[in-house]
This record gives sequence, C-alpha cells and structure tokens, in this order.
Amino acid sequence: MARRKEPPVPSQPSQPAPLRADARRNRERILEAAVRAFAEQGPDVPLDAIAKAAGVGSGTLYRHFPRREELVEAAYRNELARVCDSAVELLDAYPPDRAMRLWMDGFIAYLTAKQGMADALRAAVASGADPFAETLERLGGAIDSLLRAGAEAGLLRSDVEAFDVGLSLTGVAQLTGTPGQAERVGRLLDLLLDGLRYGARGARGA
Repeated sequence: MARRKEPPVPSQPSQPAPLRADARRNRERILEAAVRAFAEQGPDVPLDAIAKAAGVGSGTLYRHFPRREELVEAAYRNELARVCDSAVELLDAYPPDRAMRLWMDGFIAYLTAKQGMADALRAAVASGADPFAETLERLGGAIDSLLRAGAEAGLLRSDVEAFDVGLSLTGVAQLTGTPGQAERVGRLLDLLLDGLRYGARGARGA
C-alpha cells in the first residue's frame, strides 16, 4: 500500500533582518532630522534636505523610507516611543514624583513636535497611513506606570486616572504655540504635580 503523500508545510514569512549598528544610527539621525524639518518647514520639505540635515546621502534615506508618508509615520512613532520609554528610565533614576515631573516636560516637548508636524501627519493619514495607532494605549501605559510607582511610594495620590493626567497635559501644551509661555508652562506643570501629590501619604517637594 502506497504511503499517502503529506501536504507541504507552508513556509513561514521571513522576518526582516536586524539593522546593523551604523544603519540604526543613520535611521535615528534621519528620524530626528525629519521631526525638526516637518515641524519647522511643513509637509512639503524636500526629502533631500532632510537627508542633508541628518548627515546622510539621499540614497540612504530612500533605502529606509521609500515614500514620504513612511518617513512621517516613522518619525511620529519614534517620538512617541521615545517619550513612553523614558518613563521606565526616569523611574530607575529618580523618586517617582520627580520622575513624573521630568516626564511631563518630555511629554510637552512631544506634543509640541506633534503640533509642528500636524500638516505632515494629516497628509500621511490622507494617503492611508495610520501614525496614531496605539498612541493612547502607549501613552496611557507610561503615565499609569508613573502614577502606580508614585502611589506605592506614598508620593502621589492613588485615585487619579492616567487619561485625566494626559488630558491635563494636553491642555497645558496648547500654550506652547504662544511665544514667551515657557515659564508659564513650567508653573502649570508644577501645579499639576502638586495636585497629584495632594493627599498622598509621605508626599514631599520635587
């Protein structure tokens, strides 16, 4: 009796090869230059100008990001990852209340970059990209980690939702588009932190 032939096992999709260290550095420089360029010059800034500002050749930029929309989306996501990941780093280096205050500064800078990139982001969305996927979830997770650490240490109150903190910071960030408001923004962030400390056991100054 002939053996029944087994169906072929479908091949698994190959994973993209990890970037070499120099390629990673080039990509990071491109993304940083792109955020500045889109914020300062708008969505139509020449990609060759971004490559020059990043210190790489145009061919290098196009190898990483063949389409403008891909560069816009990656630049936005890179800034999002940077500010979210910084929560863990700050908690490793500072008490939770101080880490929260420093993270607020980084979050305001992130929102300022987002506002500056608004036209470029709208153009990317219109082309079918989705730069905002997972944004709220990632930011909420970062804020929640800071709140939980602060509550466990008795430095921040435990009855505040991450979403409310995010909304408060977004409101403060609206002032950053007005010249000469940096000092006011700092005072408002200090007031917000004082509100997060209110009623916490063992709360102290940042």
